[in-house]
Amino acid sequence: MAWLCIDAGTSVIKAILIDETGRELTTARQSVPLARPHPAHAEQDMRSVWDAVVAVSHAITQQNLAAVDGIATTAQGDGCWLVDSAGEPVGPAILWNDGRAHEVIEKWRSDGVIAEAFRTSGSVAYPGLPNAIWRWLEAYDPQLLKRARWSLTCNGWLYFKMTGEIAADLSDASNPFCDIVKRRYSPELLRLYGVEEHTHLLPEIAREQPPSGALLRDAAQALGVRAGIRVVMAPYDIVSTAAGTGCLTEGEGCLILGTTACPEVITSEPGRNGAPAGTTIALYSDSLYLRAMPTLTGCEALDWAAATLRAESVEDLSCMAARASAGSNGAVCVPYFSPAGERSPFLAPSAKASFLGLSLTHTREDLARSAFEGLSFAIRECFSAASTAPLSRITICGGGSRSDFWCQMIADVCGCEVLRPNTSEAGARGAFFYATGCAGCNVVGRLYEPRPGVYDDLFQRFQKLRDIVISTWQI
Repeated sequence: MAWLCIDAGTSVIKAILIDETGRELTTARQSVPLARPHPAHAEQDMRSVWDAVVAVSHAITQQNLAAVDGIATTAQGDGCWLVDSAGEPVGPAILWNDGRAHEVIEKWRSDGVIAEAFRTSGSVAYPGLPNAIWRWLEAYDPQLLKRARWSLTCNGWLYFKMTGEIAADLSDASNPFCDIVKRRYSPELLRLYGVEEHTHLLPEIAREQPPSGALLRDAAQALGVRAGIRVVMAPYDIVSTAAGTGCLTEGEGCLILGTTACPEVITSEPGRNGAPAGTTIALYSDSLYLRAMPTLTGCEALDWAAATLRAESVEDLSCMAARASAGSNGAVCVPYFSPAGERSPFLAPSAKASFLGLSLTHTREDLARSAFEGLSFAIRECFSAASTAPLSRITICGGGSRSDFWCQMIADVCGCEVLRPNTSEAGARGAFFYATGCAGCNVVGRLYEPRPGVYDDLFQRFQKLRDIVISTWQI
């Protein structure tokens, strides 16, 4: 028996074929385009995402390595994937990193709505969530909203294409409308956000966790597998990835270095009583939550730096940065490059990136290193906001984790061990764990030991300079 496990990320669709023992037989990947028709917009064609899933599935099943007896999916979370009553897209998916609704968020923040909602949801609203997107559509594209019957997530869209069923997994449903402790939609939150008239768009949270259904004949033909096999909608990517890296019990930390940098901690506290920050996701265990601090800028910032500094690739940028000394000769990067601002560990839709402390003596190497350092300082802040307890180890994954230089820097900045598991696709592997009820396995990989005191003073300097430039973000 083998499972086809799919992880539909924002920029890349990944798939792994895993046998019943947990052994990875083969993998496939395909890029999927992201459109920015306006500077603050981030969209994807929903059919193109499905086509990419079909492509990676065929790349695996055509190898005939094993009969596929089940499919498990995980995917990017949040955003707004609107479909009509027949399940057809009414427009492009509006993604989690879309910033068009920033004015909605700013008003909610100034009116105290976000702080009040946090006491129920444990999550801070930001522009890429359906509550804000719905309000924006009411003002600028009401007809599109009227044509919609369901507001799905990426994982919900894939599950519908495979099974014909509309459902929401608990993890996808947690933010922004869920009472995180009661684990159900909150009418009070819908009224607070002023979107109660759109309640009908919300799929029912599946009673069975994770949701599962039978694969439709047409979908089976497209994917190259047998009709009727079990399809499991595993938790969305940051939850499945934590499981795939072995981060399963309270107090353990995971860091995903992808399009977003996502520090996250397993905890028994929903986090609703602290300062409003980040996202709380209800796990299947009634006593556990995932407190995540996903930033809006991750490896995209390094792509930008590589292009701007004329590095051939991010790997080349990493080698360039390694030639500079810790502290980047005084250059400091404030790394909020996303057009949507920042959402963790604080909400600031107007946040902007900047380089500070520059002079004619600085080199490309200094600027390259400061970009890595700025992102690493932001990661440390996010972990501190996610949990007050110190972490002894962080498991790390995602495209950015391929850099030994950056993994060591994160260990130094955060002051704890960093483990990079050997598994190739942690999200898809985590989906396998959830689909099969497997508790995971002993995770092995490369361990990076922290070098004490390298970055403590530099981290404090970063915080002071960042706090100074905050006042310029509204100019």
